[in-house]
Amino acid sequence: MSDSPGLDSGKLFAARLQAARARPYLATALYALHIVESRQVPTMGVDRYWRCYVSPAFVDCTPVEELASVLVHEVSHLLRDHHGRSDRFAREHDLTGPAERLRMNIAADAEINDDAFGDGLVRPGGAVLPATLGLSAGELMEDYLRQFRLGTCTDDLAWLDCGSGADGLDREWELGPDGADGLTAQERDAVRFRVAQGVIGRPGNAPEGWRRWAEEALHPPQPWRDLLGAAIRSAASAPGVGEDYTYGRPARRSAGVPGAVLPSLRRTPPRVSVIIDTSGSVSDAELGSALLEVAAISRAVGGRRDLVTVLSCDAAARVAHPLCRAEGIPLIGGGGTDLRAGFDRALRSRPAPDVLVVLTDGQTPWPSSRPGCRTVVGLFRRKVAWSEHDDYIPDGPPEWARVVDIGTSV
Repeated sequence: MSDSPGLDSGKLFAARLQAARARPYLATALYALHIVESRQVPTMGVDRYWRCYVSPAFVDCTPVEELASVLVHEVSHLLRDHHGRSDRFAREHDLTGPAERLRMNIAADAEINDDAFGDGLVRPGGAVLPATLGLSAGELMEDYLRQFRLGTCTDDLAWLDCGSGADGLDREWELGPDGADGLTAQERDAVRFRVAQGVIGRPGNAPEGWRRWAEEALHPPQPWRDLLGAAIRSAASAPGVGEDYTYGRPARRSAGVPGAVLPSLRRTPPRVSVIIDTSGSVSDAELGSALLEVAAISRAVGGRRDLVTVLSCDAAARVAHPLCRAEGIPLIGGGGTDLRAGFDRALRSRPAPDVLVVLTDGQTPWPSSRPGCRTVVGLFRRKVAWSEHDDYIPDGPPEWARVVDIGTSV
């Protein structure tokens, strides 16, 4: 840290200590920041190399408690890779210019600030919340970018400048890639990994946004996961799924039939049954991936865990468990494979599922007829070993199922 007379280093040290005490899982990141005094930055900003540029005047006029919150805010930009995500969003949507980067900074702030304060951290004055933009909490920067534009509600935010670490646009006051005291790519990844481990290792202490980030940091999303989620959402939103007739709201056509009340068609959230293959041919790593997919399936149907049921199956179907937490689902099995028992058990449950999701290596007989609901198969692909070249050749997934390869590049 610079000891320039213009910067009250002691006050900034105290703020960083208070921030680490309030958010101990972020301590590694807070102490990885290299502080750089700058009279050009409006308040405090970061670059992608983990330098934190601080205005001496801002430190002088800001209480220690508020400085601690600002430090947590700035390091959150770096941990959540807002600079890289902003660059990708800009390329994908052909966005250029400072105005669009300001919009990205605002959206990134909304992602961080919705659950950043409280529990030892005060909310700084002027902090951008999702409510500031008239939007819902709990969403990502990319979601907010699709929902607002610069206008009257953002006029008061033109001063906002958290540096290139927040929006990817280099500033004149930054030292750049060749400047001193920046972290290498490997060092930045190591900091993120240690913070993610700290978040996962202290369950219940971190907000939902940080837990979601840590899961993705330790288990990065794969192309096949996006495909599986898209297949489930497509099946869940198909015509007829989750639809039923109700007399609670009579149909408009009732007016043309005097003396009769006609029911209207009502769409209810779809119910999803997940069958996980727990036979001996499925590895522990694949079962771990299956549990990750269960959590992703819950998000694909809007986060309604009460609508997701999980069934483990080898040659026999086990107990169907409602989804509370994916980590708590017991996966029992280890014998031979016959998922037809799982199909039968899932389809006989009441209420019946609207969508069936099967996570398997495919080494199983399949039902001879199409189920009465949409079916998505997540298939663990692997090379066939020489010992498997025998008289039994398992059938591939049936044509009526939507198949997504899990664990392979696309």
